[in-house]
Amino acid sequence: MLDDGHRRTRPQALEKPMHPHPVAVVTGASSGIGAASARALSDAGYHVVLGARRADKLAEVASAVGGTAVALDVTDQASVDAFVARVREDLGRCDVLVNNAGGALGADSVAEANLDDWQWMYDVNVLGTVRVTQALLPLLIGSGDGQVITIGSVAAREAYEGGAGYNAAKFGVAALSRVLRIELLGQPVRVCEIDPGMVETEFSLVRFKGDAQKAAAVYDGVTPLSAEDVAETVRWVATRPAHVNIDQILMLARDQSSAKVVHRQA
Repeated sequence: MLDDGHRRTRPQALEKPMHPHPVAVVTGASSGIGAASARALSDAGYHVVLGARRADKLAEVASAVGGTAVALDVTDQASVDAFVARVREDLGRCDVLVNNAGGALGADSVAEANLDDWQWMYDVNVLGTVRVTQALLPLLIGSGDGQVITIGSVAAREAYEGGAGYNAAKFGVAALSRVLRIELLGQPVRVCEIDPGMVETEFSLVRFKGDAQKAAAVYDGVTPLSAEDVAETVRWVATRPAHVNIDQILMLARDQSSAKVVHRQA
């Protein structure tokens, strides 16, 4: 029998080393702003982990940028937990989180509100952002220079007719971002909220539940922002020096001055 000074110890499992490149996580990355942000961050030298529900499209984008595709439903805590476990175990780090998953459903008045639509908007925009941010915060803090970049909306800044449900959700996202900024003061994590106006993606098609005619009418007579325009802003924010925090950005097309004020060519 060995004495205390010679006890046999169980071999310790070797920890997987951190990925050699900074890691950016992008939610809602199968199309639109999320996919464009994944491309922009990859070009900036990040290894990108892409999360979304549409696995086939997600895999295509990930393959194109040399990133990692992981199925993610931000409205499902178990899905978020599994996603973050993959990031932690496979890569060992997270330097940037882009909270892009979100969306609008419907444009009903308050009097005719579809509460199922409102519930979905709150779940995906607000609670989805909380779930992913909360789960990744330890890695972001541990990176020594983490960033949380959340894609909001002009709808987070001004109320407009027919927008109550989406306004409420995006105002919630804005409040979350601003409180997080306060609560992380003194920690090595920056927090930014990017609020775009009109961006031509699948956004309006989803909002109008597949009605292509209504979706197309949103952009009639105007050149809106593109997903790449917003993604370039994401890249710029992510690559500022560590002492620089870009708190809030409002992005609008040249011919849009507010949520509902748009100059359209005849």
